[in-house]
Amino acid sequence: MNCPYCRQADSRVVDSRPIDEGSSIRRRRECATCGKRFTTQEMAILSVIKRSGATEPFSREKVIAGVRKACQGRPVNDDDLALLAQRVEENLRGTGQAEIEAQEVGMAILAPLRELDEVAYLRYASVYRNFNSLDDFEGEIALLRALPFEKNESDTSEDERELSKS
Repeated sequence: MNCPYCRQADSRVVDSRPIDEGSSIRRRRECATCGKRFTTQEMAILSVIKRSGATEPFSREKVIAGVRKACQGRPVNDDDLALLAQRVEENLRGTGQAEIEAQEVGMAILAPLRELDEVAYLRYASVYRNFNSLDDFEGEIALLRALPFEKNESDTSEDERELSKS
C-alpha cells in the first residue's frame, strides 16, 4: 500500500477492524519511511457477469431499481427495498464466488421478494422468467398457493389470527 504522504510502498498494519457488517475491513497503517499514519478500507469485489459477457461490480442500487418497478402501488417502502438488496448481496457473497452470473442475481432476488410481497414477486417473476401466456401466470400462482410462505407468529396481526380461527 502506497503512503499518501511520501508515496513509499512500505507500510505496516497497526490495527484492523471489520466494518459494514463484516463486508469490509478498515486498516490503520503506518508508513515505514515517514512514520505518518493513514487509513485504508478493503472490500472484496463481487462482479456480475452480464448476458453479453461483460462484467460489472454488483450494485445494490440496481437491485433496488429493478425490484422497485415490481413494487409500484404495493405497500413496500424504501427501507424494505434496502433490506431486500442487502439480503440478496449477503446471499450472493455467501456463495464464496467472486463472479456471479446475472441470472443468479435474479434468482437470488425471488425468495426475499416473495417474503416481502407476493404480488410484487409475481410481477418480477413474470418479467424475469419471461412469462408468455396466462398458463405461465396460473402455474406460478398455483405454486404460490401450494407452497405458501409461512409467517412468524409475530408477523401475524391479531385480526388475522381471529379470522383463521373462525
